Amino acid sequence: MSADRPMSADGTARAAGSGPLAGLTVVELGGIGPGPFCGMLLADLGAEVVRIDRPAQAGRAAAPAMLQRGRRSAAVDLKHPQGAQAVLRLIGRADAVLEGFRPGVAERLGLGPEDCLARNPRLVYGRMTGWGQHGPEAQQPGHDINYIALTGALHAIGPADGDPVVPLNLVGDFGGGGMLLAFGMVAALLQVARGGAGQVVDAAMTDGSALLMSMAYGFLGMGAWQDGRGANLLDGGAPFYGVYRCADGGHVALGSLEPPFYAALLAGLGLADDPDFAVQHDRGRWPAMRAKLGTAFAAADRDHWAEHFAGTPACVTPVLSLTEAPQHPHNVARSTFVPGPGGAPMPAPAPRFSGTPAGEPRDAPVTGADTDELLAEAGLPAEEIAALRAQGVIG
Repeated sequence: MSADRPMSADGTARAAGSGPLAGLTVVELGGIGPGPFCGMLLADLGAEVVRIDRPAQAGRAAAPAMLQRGRRSAAVDLKHPQGAQAVLRLIGRADAVLEGFRPGVAERLGLGPEDCLARNPRLVYGRMTGWGQHGPEAQQPGHDINYIALTGALHAIGPADGDPVVPLNLVGDFGGGGMLLAFGMVAALLQVARGGAGQVVDAAMTDGSALLMSMAYGFLGMGAWQDGRGANLLDGGAPFYGVYRCADGGHVALGSLEPPFYAALLAGLGLADDPDFAVQHDRGRWPAMRAKLGTAFAAADRDHWAEHFAGTPACVTPVLSLTEAPQHPHNVARSTFVPGPGGAPMPAPAPRFSGTPAGEPRDAPVTGADTDELLAEAGLPAEEIAALRAQGVIG
């Protein structure tokens, strides 16, 4: 563990991490998207995350830098047997490893679960794939949009009279992928801390995106959800839970679900006595409600409505852009965003811990900047490191 080696290879002290995962070491076999997001989450909460990158990338700035924050980086050619052996030395001293290759690739490199657990029986081995380690689609390529298409999530998002709407890559890559893997790895690490053995955590984005749809599937099973877009309480079907365009082209978001919130919305718009709004859940009145709400909000600018409903329980908020959100007073008060690369705002570590708060995120490393130091910590002598570099095994 990193707690066992608080000194850098040159003998200088290295600052200990802070957060509830401080003292844990994770080796991340470099990938894209959900794998790096998982590594970021673990690093944000104090784990020492060592990222293994390709030698061809050595010396370059990590990209995207926000997802690579908080790591150290070693540039090692995993396809070279000596490179894989060097990484196994690192894994032998770690608490966890995470990889996002297609099924079977890590095994062919000599870095699969059997190889790693033989070296370190208490290791938690996290695997991130789209389709999972087995099944008819396991070897097929794909992206977030493909994984969420197969679980019903994509079908459920969008207007009733339109096509499915792509929800960025939040549902598959990040929510159902990287975040689920981080949760699974921490659960397995807890089991090890209680005296259990190491194990493999198989996180598939299809599994995760299906899991995120639990409430919708639950309502569907009860007969309380229509299997279509824009037809339900929480998918934009209800006129009092949706988005409306304002006079300036901006938008406001309504979440006026409960009766007190619905009443505050109507009072704020002068619609409390309109008979079309008398019975909130009368679906026959929903088209008329939507039309009148649309006309009302189109009469003034977005920021007018934000100020008009501020401090009321109507659940009306402005829809902010990526550049506006970090400046909102609530986000500023909570430091929801912190300065990132080049001073640009980036999301702060979350959640928050009262007893073991996370520290400020460290900048992403230059790729391969820590190669020599990390290999020396793993026990490789300087002459062996120099020989690996001469052979192009490390960058």
